[in-house]
Amino acid sequence: MTHLESLRKQTVIVADTGDIEAIATHKPQDATTNPSLLLKAAQQPQYRLLVDEALKHAGAQSAAKEGRLAAFVDKLAVNFGCEILKIIPGRVSTEVDASLSFDVEGSVAKARALIELYRKASVDRARVLIKLGTTWEGIRAAERLEKDGIHCNMTLLFSFAQAVAAADAGATLISPFVGRIYDYYLKERGVKDIPIDEDPGVASVVRIYNHYKKFDYKTQVMGASFRKTEQVMRLAGCDLLTISPEILTDLAGREGELPRRLSPEAAKSSDAKALHLDEKTFRFMHNEDAMAVDKLSDGIRRFHADGRKLATWAAGLI
Repeated sequence: MTHLESLRKQTVIVADTGDIEAIATHKPQDATTNPSLLLKAAQQPQYRLLVDEALKHAGAQSAAKEGRLAAFVDKLAVNFGCEILKIIPGRVSTEVDASLSFDVEGSVAKARALIELYRKASVDRARVLIKLGTTWEGIRAAERLEKDGIHCNMTLLFSFAQAVAAADAGATLISPFVGRIYDYYLKERGVKDIPIDEDPGVASVVRIYNHYKKFDYKTQVMGASFRKTEQVMRLAGCDLLTISPEILTDLAGREGELPRRLSPEAAKSSDAKALHLDEKTFRFMHNEDAMAVDKLSDGIRRFHADGRKLATWAAGLI
């Protein structure tokens, strides 16, 4: 048995890539995409038909270039999502533009527009997760969408406050960013590595998982943004893990069975305390975590920049 085969028995594996061939190779349950991954995949010749179809759709939506551009980007994301869904049994995550991170109404409208594109492509909304940044506004948007049966994946999650508020809002899934937390503390401590037993990114996911399972939240935990295979191994048993093709390949090349690290049974005996946050308490508690404040702001800027790169490339086609 390989580590990858062992992990599959404990955790739902999600491919963190827009490359359809890589997804077909590793056979994950779910997949997630973002503008950076879409841009990389869309420039590969084997996916030209998906690009051309999105261009055709955009041309029929608006006479103005700006309108065509927005329509193209949305349709491109959905086209890749539809192709991915043909080869995985589970769900695909499609991202709402980071420019809407502080806009509840804009996020809700964009999410509904994406779900409508999937509906027109005969994809059940149950197979789509709308990816939203875990700002207070993103959480409120998710709360409204979930009530309408549109499932959400809360991304750019770094603080315990974000995790608690997202679960209270009924989000389907959260994606705590293990690797970016690790990156922050590498820089903060001026070191080249942090021992896996002391890894703050791994510890963050463990804390959130234990809290959710102890208090019976339905929200699932999907560890994300890994920097090394050992981080993945330490979270065996987590609800889901979204993993790059490189780390999936590494896991597939390692022999042996992985011990389960997280379980609902162990979580029940944890010392987690019940916690519910209103807006003021959420903002103050999140603000107390300097790492989370820094990485959330940085993540929104990076996601927005990735979206602009995709839009700039697309503008040359329209």
